[in-house]
Amino acid sequence: MIRVTIFNEYVQEQLNKRTFPFQESWGEEGIRLMSDRADEIAAAHEGGAIHDTLKALVSECEDVEVRHIATLEMPEHGLTEEVLADTDVLLWWSHLAQEEISDEVAHRVRDHVQRGMGVIFLHSAHMCKPMRELLGTSCTLRWREGDNEHLWCCNPTHPIAKGVPVCIWLEEEEMYGEYFDIPKPDELVFIGGFGGGEVFRSGCVWNRGYGKVFYFQPGHETNRAYFNPDIRRIIQNAVHYVANPECRQEKLECLPV
Repeated sequence: MIRVTIFNEYVQEQLNKRTFPFQESWGEEGIRLMSDRADEIAAAHEGGAIHDTLKALVSECEDVEVRHIATLEMPEHGLTEEVLADTDVLLWWSHLAQEEISDEVAHRVRDHVQRGMGVIFLHSAHMCKPMRELLGTSCTLRWREGDNEHLWCCNPTHPIAKGVPVCIWLEEEEMYGEYFDIPKPDELVFIGGFGGGEVFRSGCVWNRGYGKVFYFQPGHETNRAYFNPDIRRIIQNAVHYVANPECRQEKLECLPV
């Protein structure tokens, strides 16, 4: 059984009901816009939160068990040593509060990946601290809301692409475009093409120590990419691909021989 933990920042979904201390930096217009967005997210995710959608998605696999849901407000963001030790694959979705993640927790996630835990960073999680630490770059990109996407599979023999068509049409998806400041992927699986002519490395794999990292671009919070059966299949495949509990290390050290 693959043990999964889902981290969802869980900020945007609540903004029509409450405020967070870090909202002050957004200004009045930003606060209004993001508060209105909460209702759109609820509609897109059928009245729930993004982590509810992701839990249902991965739970379709009989050999996958969602063991933990973690959010920003939990002690240690829900990502304690005990939780991560009980995790084969961590799914991470975040957006508005990337800098609110403590450095200690970011280091902890990085260390567990290097010791063999798989991690999947989704959509705007490209700017989260653990991904930037694991890749060693800024992970910045170009973006625009309100576009559409052709998601092209450029590596059809890759396990993450199993059972997936050569092209997936997403009628509504946020544009992410190059230059995407990431190190060269060890494996490039998908490339996105958008209505404005932009392209993007939308599905990338890196090896980090004993662990694997997969970044996957579709999944804007107010769109319904995670209800597309092909997108669901990709994420399910990715969970299986980055899970490798047999390689998990208790700690990393130089060993005498």
